[in-house]
Amino acid sequence: MPQTAEDRRDRAEEPSRREIVSFTRRGGRLTERLQGAWDDLAERFVADIPRGRTSTSVAEGFTLDPATLFGREAPLVLEIGSGRGESLVHAARENPDTDFLGLEVYVPGVAQTLLSMRHHGVENIRLIIVDAVPALSRMLPAECLDELRIWFPDPWHKTRHHKRRLVSDEFVPVARRALKPGGVWRMATDWQDYADQMLDVVNRAEGFTTSGDWAERFPDRPVTRFEAKGLAVGRTIRDVKAIKMSA
Repeated sequence: MPQTAEDRRDRAEEPSRREIVSFTRRGGRLTERLQGAWDDLAERFVADIPRGRTSTSVAEGFTLDPATLFGREAPLVLEIGSGRGESLVHAARENPDTDFLGLEVYVPGVAQTLLSMRHHGVENIRLIIVDAVPALSRMLPAECLDELRIWFPDPWHKTRHHKRRLVSDEFVPVARRALKPGGVWRMATDWQDYADQMLDVVNRAEGFTTSGDWAERFPDRPVTRFEAKGLAVGRTIRDVKAIKMSA
């Protein structure tokens, strides 16, 4: 999915958009190796969904059928911001009977995930280049996820940009809609002020139950290069967990 004129148009349109997005749209050139992985695997593993006005939007009225997408009925885990696929591919290797859906807007990261999938022989992953909010609020069927994972989302350091943080009170109904009763919402960050915000959000989130404090480190989350950089400069990694209550 080479990103050329359309991406430049998206970036040009960004200041006039009324909605607040929690990511910075990035294209980037693919190396020959990544382009080869894309050419060989994207048609099978990267879902080509109908779009709205931009290249990361979802057309109104479109609903994804996970069973059709994966070709089977299985527990479904969604990772928002799957990046280069380190956590996603690790989880898929360890849990072959579970389906994993990764949402990522960085095209080289998606291509790197495909390359890693091929290297490890992983096939229980599908990827979509899409904004997470419309994906969870209308693209996915209601109550289809067994787990929702958000590992190290953009912290938007400047106070004036905190409104762009994905994990907020406004995101709670989006997560609640997508998760099954008993489904788990997991998060991790290496920025303490964002961790505090995450914990505050889930502790007051309607329809969720929490321990009220930090969660233990999720054992199925590998230490990625991104996390290792945070540890190397002395940051504390915080895990946050909430469970959707039954009606």
